[in-house]
Amino acid sequence: MRVCIVGAGAIGCFVGARLAAAGQAEVSAVARGATLTALSEHGWRLQTAEGLMQAPVRACEKPVELGVQDLVVVAVKGPALTAVARQIAPLLGPQTLVLPAMNGVPWWFCQGVAGFGSAPLDSVDPGGVVEGAVPNEQVVGCVVHASTSVRSPGMVQHRMGRGLVVGEPRGGRSERVQRVADLLEHAGFEVTHSADVRYDIWYKLWGNLTMNPVSALTGATVDCVLADALVRDFCSAAMNEANAVGERIGVAISQTPQDRHAKTAKLGAFKTSMLQDVEANRPIELDAIVGAVYEIGRRLNVATPSIAALLGLTRLFGQVRGLYS
Repeated sequence: MRVCIVGAGAIGCFVGARLAAAGQAEVSAVARGATLTALSEHGWRLQTAEGLMQAPVRACEKPVELGVQDLVVVAVKGPALTAVARQIAPLLGPQTLVLPAMNGVPWWFCQGVAGFGSAPLDSVDPGGVVEGAVPNEQVVGCVVHASTSVRSPGMVQHRMGRGLVVGEPRGGRSERVQRVADLLEHAGFEVTHSADVRYDIWYKLWGNLTMNPVSALTGATVDCVLADALVRDFCSAAMNEANAVGERIGVAISQTPQDRHAKTAKLGAFKTSMLQDVEANRPIELDAIVGAVYEIGRRLNVATPSIAALLGLTRLFGQVRGLYS
C-alpha cells in the first residue's frame, strides 16, 4: 500500500515512522523547510520508551512528485488545512482514502445533518475549499489518542498512548476502513474500528474544548486547571453547552462533565497541545476546537455563552501574541 503523510509534525511523524518500520506500506511525506531537510537526511525518527525508531522515507515539498496514493494521512494543524487542500490533488485517485488525523471538528462533520444546511463550516473550511478538494466519499474519520511532541524538525518524542479510532463518517463499518485498521494495527497502534466515529470525535473534543484553551490562557497544566474549583465549574458549564449542541447533531454524550474531569485527572500533570503551541510560538488550533462548536451552536440556535466567552478570550490572547489571525 502506498501511504503519504501530509504534515510531518508530532502526529504525522508518529504515524509515518510506525507504518514505515512495520514494512507493509511504502510511506512517503509531504513536508517543507527544516522538517523536509531532516527527513531527507535521517528518515523517520521516533523516540519511544524502547529507544529510537528509524525508517527511510521519500520526502518532497510538492505532492505532484509523489503521485497517486492508496491512503493519505493529513496531519497538519488546523490553520494549515486550507493551503494543504489546494495542493493535495496529485495524491488523490478515485480509490484513494483520506484520513484526517487532526484535532477538533473536521470539515465534513455536519454534512448531511438534519436542519444544519449545506453551507460549509466557516470556522474550519472557509469558502468550502477543503470540501471542494477532497471528495466526501473518500474520507475516513479518525481520532488520535496519543501524546507526542516535536523535539527538533523531523524528530518526535512519543510519551504515551497509541490509540487510533477510525470509521466511516456516516456511520457503520466497512471493508475499506477495516483494511486501514489492519494496516495501522500491524504498525503497533491500538485501533478501534468504530461504527460511530462522529461520536468518538465529539467525545474527545468535549474535553479538549475547555482544557486546551484554558491551559493556553493560563499556562497551567491540566491537573492545575482541574484543581481550581472556579475554573473547573466554568469548564463544566462550557461542556454542558457543548453537549446541548451535540444532542442537536446526533452525538449526545451521556456522561457528566464531572465524569470526564475524573477521567482527565488520571492523566496527571500534562501540557495540552494548545499550551505546547503557545510555548513554541506556533499558531493555535482555536477554530477547530472551540470556534466550530460556537458556530454550530449559532447555526442551530443553541445558546453557548460560556463557549463564546472562552472563544473570545482565547482569540484575543492569540491575536495579541501573533498566534491567531
